Amino acid sequence: MQLHFTGLIIGIATFLIIGIFHPIVIKGEYYFGVKIWWLFLISGIVTGVCSILVADILWSTLLAVWAASSLWGIGELFEQRKRVERGWFPARPEGKIGEKRNKK
Repeated sequence: MQLHFTGLIIGIATFLIIGIFHPIVIKGEYYFGVKIWWLFLISGIVTGVCSILVADILWSTLLAVWAASSLWGIGELFEQRKRVERGWFPARPEGKIGEKRNKK
């Protein structure tokens, strides 16, 4: 009997990749707003092209999952902005990143 773990590895890695993008979108919108959408676009295009060029099915699939998650992240970034406006997530106080706030 021969065991094939490729599908299981792809399933677990897909779960992890999607799980990684969730906090990236939330923190990205919190610290930078939606102006970083183009980083998600570049990431999606690059990993999508790489998934076409890689012959190994495991790595090609994982790159495609990363590409899809990056492109999906663009929409989620704008949705996250709406969630913040509704009060579902905290809004970042005004000011530059890394700037210390004066406590009152």
